[in-house]
Amino acid sequence: MPVERRAEPRQPEPAQNVRDALGAEELPGDGSVEQTDAIVAAAKAMRDGAAPEVAPVEAAKVCLIVDDSRVIRKVSSKIARSLGYVPVEAQDGEEALARCKKAMPALVLTDWNMPEMDGIEFVRRLRAIPTPKEPIVGFCTSNGEAKDIHEGIGAGADDYIVKPFDEGARRAKLEKLGRG
Repeated sequence: MPVERRAEPRQPEPAQNVRDALGAEELPGDGSVEQTDAIVAAAKAMRDGAAPEVAPVEAAKVCLIVDDSRVIRKVSSKIARSLGYVPVEAQDGEEALARCKKAMPALVLTDWNMPEMDGIEFVRRLRAIPTPKEPIVGFCTSNGEAKDIHEGIGAGADDYIVKPFDEGARRAKLEKLGRG
């Protein structure tokens, strides 16, 4: 019996998708939080058709922080702890994936550029793990072009913050992610 195959719809170039979704001829290049949020919203809408509802985070909230920079992990851990999360750290995507397979966190903050396994591959593999409740995932990276944000959201991230960031910006993103 022949197997029916469905062709995947062809996706236009990510930067063009974002530009069309934002209704902008040219995207501003200031790297502001507002600009990044607008691009994230557009990329999520294209990925999902509409932004999905996210269930509230449970009481014992674990935040996995994935970054090859010890300093970034420590700063992020401090902020996560102040917001009621139990921070857990991983220095690359492989270590993070192993931690997620043992116990899925409520929230994951990941860098993109890391040794062993980069953030994009980590998020794709994370999203492939069967789990009753998917974690909220946010990128924290210096890759701040519209095409990068689109790729990160397309891989399965829920939000994005561009480095360098200050503590206030990181805290605001964590609060936003925690609320879903």
